[in-house]
Amino acid sequence: GPVPDPETEHISSLRATAHPLRLRILSLLTGAQMSAAEVARELDLTHANASYHLRVLASAGMLIEAGEERIRGGVAKRYRHPWERTELPAETPPEDRDLYVRAVADELVRRFAVRRSTNKNLISDAEMWVEPTVWDEVVTLVRQGSDLIHAEAKPPHTPGTIHVNMTAAVFEMDR
Repeated sequence: GPVPDPETEHISSLRATAHPLRLRILSLLTGAQMSAAEVARELDLTHANASYHLRVLASAGMLIEAGEERIRGGVAKRYRHPWERTELPAETPPEDRDLYVRAVADELVRRFAVRRSTNKNLISDAEMWVEPTVWDEVVTLVRQGSDLIHAEAKPPHTPGTIHVNMTAAVFEMDR
């Protein structure tokens, strides 16, 4: 069907992020405030493509404007991802949730293919039964790790940094 216009049609934040490029843009804008031109250069996109995806994310409340810069007689908005306040909505349409999970899985496949071989690589997958206190501790530790990596994210290619990935999904299962 036709591509929805982010200017006129509200889409859920989860559906807006359910695209590998938009997941990459959110990651990029966690550690840096960037314009569409800068996002396009970093991710090897056209300016029009970067602008479109930024508009989708901004209209869904996933990005905020973080100032402007003057370029060639015009003004370019700079955006950042306010990761501190993004929570998975409790009432999410199942189709939006499924689109998001598939996009994350696809993006994880891409990221895993370009990983460096080090002794710090870890992949963990588990569906099991544990005591509630153990579960509470696991959720706390994963949240602490996620908060730390987001809070310490730097602009791309900052000297002294390494390019890393963290993908985490922890949730209770229905019996």
